[in-house]
Amino acid sequence: MDGSIDVAIVKEFYANLYDPEDKSPKQVKVRGHLVMFDANTLNTFLKTPVIIEEGEELPTYSRFALLRPDPQELAAKLCIPGKGFELNADGLPLKIPRKNLKTLALTSHTSDITLDRAKKMYGIIQKMDMNVGYIISS
Repeated sequence: MDGSIDVAIVKEFYANLYDPEDKSPKQVKVRGHLVMFDANTLNTFLKTPVIIEEGEELPTYSRFALLRPDPQELAAKLCIPGKGFELNADGLPLKIPRKNLKTLALTSHTSDITLDRAKKMYGIIQKMDMNVGYIISS
């Protein structure tokens, strides 16, 4: 593989991607070939094993995300001191403006980050074991 990207194939992948029934395993036809992009297939391709601690059923990050982490804890790790989430009309965390992020938490994206993305970034910074294939496929 030479690292080049065939933009037409990528566009066809995305054009055929939508499935209103959201079947599992996730798959799409591209040029007559079935391309699987479920969690297991992606983890195999990326060589990212799913690490689950003894006595647990989920990776560390999955358990963390299910617990509804404290937005203040996320902001303390991701934001410059004194900054944090912007709140919605109900007073719930909506997003962290990019200008509030520490250098460590900045991505190549120019947009603000949602609560869900903040949880993922926190998990990465804390070096939590993640099911990378699941995160990408969902």
